[in-house]
Amino acid sequence: MDATTPPSLAGLRRTYEGHPLLEADLAPDPIDQFVIWFNEALAAGVPEPNAMVLATASAGGRPSARTVLLKDVSADGFVFYTNYESRKGRDLRENPRASLLFPWHPIRRQVRVEGRVVRLSREQSEVYFRSRPYGSRIAAWASRQSAVIPSREDLDRRYEELAARWPEDPPLPDFWGGFRVIPEELEFWQGQLDRMHDRLRYRLTGGKWIIERLAP
Repeated sequence: MDATTPPSLAGLRRTYEGHPLLEADLAPDPIDQFVIWFNEALAAGVPEPNAMVLATASAGGRPSARTVLLKDVSADGFVFYTNYESRKGRDLRENPRASLLFPWHPIRRQVRVEGRVVRLSREQSEVYFRSRPYGSRIAAWASRQSAVIPSREDLDRRYEELAARWPEDPPLPDFWGGFRVIPEELEFWQGQLDRMHDRLRYRLTGGKWIIERLAP
């Protein structure tokens, strides 16, 4: 088969085997359960366990998804950083809701999060921005994220110009910062044989979390 031949996808499948995921095994709070699973993914050597698919939609309902990195998780929610003028930034300005997906395939697990989204304060974004490597801070200035650009050379030239402008301590751009996804639903998915997967969902109702089992 040459590189231009479409692959045969119907036969691509894997057998999933995992310990049963039972309601009695879950922590009462979904963030506590997420941290337990995150630490297990980390211990299992899952590559970049903080990589998550972020799905947004425009005011008109046009969806888009991309992979971003989780940079903080707490009882307040899930935090990531981006250019506010990027497509996801514009979507969240128009429609401040999002879905997250953590695809931990090597351990046959997924976590899905849905909720509303708020911007972090400039002070909170500043603390994180100062912790980034120098090159990443220059790149935040250099990249007009999601905009059409003339060439790679143009992007590299802009990076070099900005590095010359700030050889040591680039400031936080006013168009860059953090978002927090405040969860209203979290689903924990554990792969099982014969596609009889375990799906347990936390849903916020009346200020309390209830746990529901979903059909696979």
